[in-house]
Amino acid sequence: MRVLIIGGGIGGLATAQALTAAGVDVQVHERHNEAADWLQGYRIHLNRFGCRALRRCLPAPLWDAFAATAGDPGAGMSFQTHHLRELLFVEEELMTGGTGDHRAVSRIALRRLLLAGLGANVHFGQTFERYEVNPDGTVTAHFAGGATATGDLLIGADGANSRVRAQLLPHAHRVPTGAVGVAGRLALTDETRAWLPPRIRGGLNIVLPPAGSFLFTAVFDGRTRTTEAVGDGIDLTAFGLSGQDLLDDVQDYVLWAFAAKRAGYPSDVEDLAGTALKDVVGEHIRGWHPDLRRMVTESDPEGVHAIAFKAATPVEPWPTGPVTVLGDAVHNMTPVMGLGANTALRDAALLAHQIKAVHRGEAGLTDAIGEYERRMLAYGFEAVNTSRSFADRFTSGNVLARQGMKTWLRVCSAVPPVKRSSFTDEWTDDLPAASGALVRP
Repeated sequence: MRVLIIGGGIGGLATAQALTAAGVDVQVHERHNEAADWLQGYRIHLNRFGCRALRRCLPAPLWDAFAATAGDPGAGMSFQTHHLRELLFVEEELMTGGTGDHRAVSRIALRRLLLAGLGANVHFGQTFERYEVNPDGTVTAHFAGGATATGDLLIGADGANSRVRAQLLPHAHRVPTGAVGVAGRLALTDETRAWLPPRIRGGLNIVLPPAGSFLFTAVFDGRTRTTEAVGDGIDLTAFGLSGQDLLDDVQDYVLWAFAAKRAGYPSDVEDLAGTALKDVVGEHIRGWHPDLRRMVTESDPEGVHAIAFKAATPVEPWPTGPVTVLGDAVHNMTPVMGLGANTALRDAALLAHQIKAVHRGEAGLTDAIGEYERRMLAYGFEAVNTSRSFADRFTSGNVLARQGMKTWLRVCSAVPPVKRSSFTDEWTDDLPAASGALVRP
């Protein structure tokens, strides 16, 4: 098996880690010139299935390093009014099914762990242009500047603006959802910890005003956790990493993300600088709890950005061949509920499992990849729909609907069986424990 992965993001690198450990010849082609080009962005929340999938993909020492350094998202999630009156608290046990698999990780640290040990198998500075299926069934990738690479399978892991998807599925599109989010970070220092409300500095929160918008907050204590792990002697020298590598550029902070319908923003909101974006959010949350307003006001403007929410349109199954896709390249979704990275990792674990079965001679390539695509489209677009549904509901301007949502949250808080049935994570791992392709007879 020769596998080409286009794109060195979370899903592509997780797939590469799993395949490399199994002895598969895998090459990752990344358009950025070096690993440091991606050292940006906010923390990533890994839920139960994201953690399980990542564990399947990483060698044990890298998983142990991830587990030791990932931040603690807190004891659960709180739904609150814009005056910080709690509507409902959902315990971590319900969110994780009692597994404790619920972590926050810096994009920087996660990327370094995913690159660890791959070495010359990752080719930076290679911008994918197109692929060509050859008469013998192999596939050749063509890159800017004339470079090429040939393999038995090409995986498009090149993100929301995927060129692989554009060629494989030209009818598949991303469409605006009508909402825009603005996100920022407030550094966690002794000073900010002193005035931040306990729930804001200690977990996940969804803040619901009367209608039209919502605010999400999450604590990230990655530097604290990583410092403790380095002090305990975490050893990744076999993978070319030191503990200090995981500490570089990682800070503790509170992430906040405000979302509303596009009509509530200036027409050029995506082009505004951080200071202007803070002013825009400040206008929206005028009259909210003063600590929420202060959280936005005192955030570093360099870390404040706006993004228009988009979502992939449904994709019907296609004839399976030597080219497939994963993650945002096929089922891109809004950031609401944090399902994107988790679903990409689920893709990586499932796809790697299928490829390893082919590598062992237990399945044919077409059958194995076809079964991956069938399953991936089902759970992937379920995640797309879930994410979009929550984004639409949380940004709805319908005051009566918002009042109904708050009433339901209060009922869940007052009636534990209702809360359990509504918020328990019932996802189950559908991969076999070890070998065996998920191919129908």
